[in-house]
Amino acid sequence: MTENALSTDAIIIGAGPVGLFSVFELGLLGLRCHVIDNLDRPGGQCTQLYPEKPIFDIPSRPRCTGQELSDDLMAQAAPFDPVLHFSQQAESLIRTGDRWHVATTTGTEISAPLVIIAAGAGSFVPKRPPLPGVETYEDKGVFYAVRRMEDFRDKRIVIAGGGDSALDWVLNLHPLAASMTLVHRRDEFRAAAHSVARMRDLVAQGDIRLLTGTVAALGGNGHLDQVTVALKAGGKEQLIADALLPFFGLKINLGPLADWGFTLDHNRIVVDPATFETGLPGIFAVGDICTYPGKIKLILSGFHEAAVMAHNAFPVARPNEKMVTGYTTTNTELQRRLGIGA
Repeated sequence: MTENALSTDAIIIGAGPVGLFSVFELGLLGLRCHVIDNLDRPGGQCTQLYPEKPIFDIPSRPRCTGQELSDDLMAQAAPFDPVLHFSQQAESLIRTGDRWHVATTTGTEISAPLVIIAAGAGSFVPKRPPLPGVETYEDKGVFYAVRRMEDFRDKRIVIAGGGDSALDWVLNLHPLAASMTLVHRRDEFRAAAHSVARMRDLVAQGDIRLLTGTVAALGGNGHLDQVTVALKAGGKEQLIADALLPFFGLKINLGPLADWGFTLDHNRIVVDPATFETGLPGIFAVGDICTYPGKIKLILSGFHEAAVMAHNAFPVARPNEKMVTGYTTTNTELQRRLGIGA
């Protein structure tokens, strides 16, 4: 670690919803944060995979999109001036005295007594379908995520897959599409029952098509315009298509985190549920990346974990100071940051 290393109270690895809320909770206690994320924007999986997909289980929010949730969490954290390091991955972790030193893939070096792992499920990439030449059509008709629904208006869309992502986007995009075809290798689906029922209703009404089979080939001259389906019943069908959305799941990779000495259980970091501290002193883990008895993988659970973590992390960062707690309505630090109060 060089003399140019940045110094702060807490290094947060992951700028998803739980990482952003951790900035807020630590900020209420007067702790400064630097945030590292390998994506080029905040929001993690919410903004990477379903920025316009509705989320219904955030308390007090009957409905919000992944992008709206991320935007609001950024606004909530803004009074505490987090320093954000995007498009880089935390690469190394070294302990010196009572501080941790993290270096990233772009050469950024940060030193802090606290490290908070809020990396979701880890680094993720979509599973590429086993189709000859599929990479030549990526972003030219083949898309692994929907960034903007409006980009698919009046398009002839083929969606491949049988899980929640495939069914969700069939239901959300079909009102915009010129045509919608769902391709799945069998007639049973892994998606939520109500989504499957809605999809079958749309098929019965003739609003979308359902083909049982697999995508066998792609065609086009510089841009996708044809998808060939090998039907389970035999034979092939060629579909005129402007877009293919294959949803075959994600490949999850913890990256360098896997080699940092954590106790892992199915690629998740084992923590003490009373504090959310890992087996390494001063390193905590919250959100989908952590596991403990009774763990529920929900965003709201991650918010709870962030609050508990912050209160247990404060004595590590400020061992000689008394932690001043209370409600946000009476928190003088928050009021000072917002320029309100006495």
